Parts: sequence; structure tokens; C-alpha cells
Amino acid sequence: MHATPLTFIATMPASTERFVNIAAYKFITFEDLEAIRPCYQETCLALGLKGTILLTPEGINLFLSGTRAHIDSFLLWVRSDARFADLEVKESYSDEQSHKRMLVKIKKEIITMRMPLIQPELGRAPAVKAATLKRWLDQGHDDDGKPVVMVDTRNAFEVDVGTFDNTIDYRIEKFTEFPEVIAANRAALADKTVVTFCTGGIRCEKAAIHMQNIGYDSVYQLEGGILKYFEEVGGAHYTGDCFVFDYRTALTPQLQPSVTVQCFACRAVVTPRQQLDPRYVYEVSCPQCAQ
Repeated sequence: MHATPLTFIATMPASTERFVNIAAYKFITFEDLEAIRPCYQETCLALGLKGTILLTPEGINLFLSGTRAHIDSFLLWVRSDARFADLEVKESYSDEQSHKRMLVKIKKEIITMRMPLIQPELGRAPAVKAATLKRWLDQGHDDDGKPVVMVDTRNAFEVDVGTFDNTIDYRIEKFTEFPEVIAANRAALADKTVVTFCTGGIRCEKAAIHMQNIGYDSVYQLEGGILKYFEEVGGAHYTGDCFVFDYRTALTPQLQPSVTVQCFACRAVVTPRQQLDPRYVYEVSCPQCAQ
């Protein structure tokens, strides 16, 4: 357990240096959250990092942006805790820091599902790596010859920015709706290999465990989510971009910021074409909320 924050004096990056953006999570029993929170906050501030860290009884979830040296220093500090020695991160790059401030929050869950019996720390559902999934989608079936079905566990507005081809999208508005809708459609997915996915792996990890619990016998989670898929195999079998919860709004399959923006008023994603609409007024309205 981290008893003290990292002692470090942050320095300003060179004007030509790009920022590293990382996303990571781990399901693990976390205690003494109130005592641990200041250590994370002080370490991130000392390193000049910006972003959000969620500390919960079931684990940690973080999105941070900073220079290469400062991100590496933070990861060295985090991994000095034996529980996070194997913490894996997904990286992308940007010319500006992808967040505007630094927050360390305490929450009840990493991602709200309200299914307390689901504890990924005690055992995960099977995971499929990006390269294997691409091969399955290339050939149209898994290694046993079963048809592969992609199930998007994200909210509808995220799916609208981009998703895998021929994916099943249940148009959920929040993740707490997923258990009911996936249970109602179990018969339609029988005799198929189901691959759940999300942005970075958190939602699909919980989703796959729940699906196993209610009787799905061939379900996988996409290891590392869409961002890891982009990192390892690019945009094969994927159309559009991937919504992210920072100022970049969405990332292309090349992990570069897309040209979409997010409406200041209703938080909807506004495409380049929609930005030409007279109802789109910067920080005021967009075609979706102006109707």
C-alpha cells in the first residue's frame, strides 16, 4: 500500500513534446480509501498530471495525461505497490493534455452496474486478444467453427460514434440496463460465440461475467477493449471512431483525436457535417438538443 506520495518536482515540457495519455484499471479489493486518496492526488499534482482516478472498494480506474517522463514516474510509483505490479495501460498521444484538471474520486464501483455478486477479482470470464478476434472476424467464425457475434456494452451515444461491423447494439442509456436486456436476448444468441466489448475493458469484463452467471456458455470479453484493439491491429472490422471521455471526444483507429466535438449543452457527439448545421452554436447548442 502506498503510504506516502512520490516526491517529485514537475517541470514544464518542451514546446515540441507530445503528451502521453494512459488508461488503466484493475479489479482488486481496495481498503482505506480515504487514507490512500491524498497520496494519489499529491503524486499526480507533483508530476503535473491531469485526468481522473477512481478509487473504489472493488478496484482502481484511471485516465491520466502528462509528459512521457512524468507518466513513467507515476507508473513506477503505482507499480511499487505489489497489488499493481502487473497493471497494464493503454496509451495514446496528443499535442495537448487530454484533461483540464486532476481529480481523485472515491466511488462505490469502478463502473456502476449494481450487481454486487459480480466480483472480477475472484475470477474473470475468458478473454480474447485483439489479434485472435481479428482472425475470427476475418474467417467469419471462431476456431471451433461457431459464428461470432459482437455485443457492444457501451451507451447508445458512444456506439453512434463508431463500433464493430455487424455488432449488436441494444441502445442502452446506462450500463445498469445491460443485465436485463442481455438476459432477455439469451435465446437469440444461443449456439454462437459472443464477444463483449467496450472502450477499455471494464464494462465488458463485468458484462461477460454476468452473462456466464445467467447461462451463456460461450462468451468472451475483448482484452483491453476497443483502445487495445486499435493499438494492436488497427481498425479492421470497425467503422467510425471510439468515443473517449476527455476533451478529444473520440479517437480514430490510429489513436489520433478525431474531428468530432461534444456539445457543451447536451453532451451529444457532433460530427463534422453536423457542425455545419446552423443549429450548432459553440458551447450553446447542437442539432440534437436544438430540436
